[in-house]
Amino acid sequence: MVAGPAASAPLAAEHGVAYRPVDDGPTALIGDPELSGVMDTGLRGLRGAAHTVALLRRITPLMRRVHDDMVHVVDGGADLVAHLPGMPGGHVAERLGVPSVPVALQPSWVSTRAFPAPGVPWPSWLPDALNPVTYRLTALALRGQRSVAEEFRVRGMGLPPRPGRHDPLRQPDGTPSTVLHAFSRHLLPPRTHYPPQVHTTGFWFPPPDREWEPSAELEEFLGAGSPPVFVGFSSLPTADPAATGRMVAAAARRAGVRAVLASGSGGIATETDSAADGDHVLTIDKAPHERLFPLCSAIVHHGGAGTTGAALASGRPQVVCPFWGDQPFWARRAHAAGAAVAPLRGQRLTEDALARALSRAVGDARTVERARVLGERVRAEGGAHAAVRLLEQVAGRRDTA
Repeated sequence: MVAGPAASAPLAAEHGVAYRPVDDGPTALIGDPELSGVMDTGLRGLRGAAHTVALLRRITPLMRRVHDDMVHVVDGGADLVAHLPGMPGGHVAERLGVPSVPVALQPSWVSTRAFPAPGVPWPSWLPDALNPVTYRLTALALRGQRSVAEEFRVRGMGLPPRPGRHDPLRQPDGTPSTVLHAFSRHLLPPRTHYPPQVHTTGFWFPPPDREWEPSAELEEFLGAGSPPVFVGFSSLPTADPAATGRMVAAAARRAGVRAVLASGSGGIATETDSAADGDHVLTIDKAPHERLFPLCSAIVHHGGAGTTGAALASGRPQVVCPFWGDQPFWARRAHAAGAAVAPLRGQRLTEDALARALSRAVGDARTVERARVLGERVRAEGGAHAAVRLLEQVAGRRDTA
């Protein structure tokens, strides 16, 4: 059984997953105009620090609503509880008397000297020996949610206080938890040196949507010329979606490529009234990445973990335009791996910079070949299957204890 945001219930239904919806919580803040500064600064600098404080204050009452709904999720019992480290899954597992398994979608929780924690503004000139400090800063940033988690533990789960009760990386008896990293080891720097209980499984991809067929308009566009580039920023809002759409269309024209633009939640809008625009740009609402990306020549995206994984698996070169959070980390790693050109900051994206990046992405044979090879390696990892095997091992150890 899976519990998650109510907004994701239709996705679970598509795949026949038993799903218990809970309050959408902080995901409801996406597109909130009062938090536009978060996108403007990417939480960088002094203004970014102020926006971080404001964001955490908004999140606290929303998390309380999530926790209130989670109290009712434990009714059916479980063999183990797999959970995001920022959620109180460890308390649920302790209440049920089963192991908890933290699942990290970003490498922000387990300390390493190889790189600073994604999302923490950290000067690149500082020595690697100081990188572990950033993981402590990540934990401190979430301490403001500690009171909400404590309420959930005491009132919702009826559990007593104990040392280390809010550490997601340890079991109640103090032993280290099995941790699943739901991303590819091929993106991590060398010498990351995670402890043995941390398993970097590869990205967890959903089963392909084999029933999806491109609309007649999209099918016609795909067949009318060379493979287009894909451009989409998911649910991230931009200051002026229409202006962003015009800029992207102009950049594609200058680079001599056709483009499919995904409007997502309104971050991109286009006004393709002219015949010329219609020939080289098509705007769609959305499409399954695992089906559309392989039909494209390059992928332009915001650098979210899921989109980065899908773009890597497609074997297509990338242009990553990060806005905030962990996105700059994935953008840098995709570039370091050779599958993407140098990142372009999303807030400062210009027609000239994007046109040059598109030309490099589709025209540089080395980047194209490296993206193809890396795609084969990412697909071969079988992250979801590896995760299932590890979860079965954890549950089996409990049964034989």
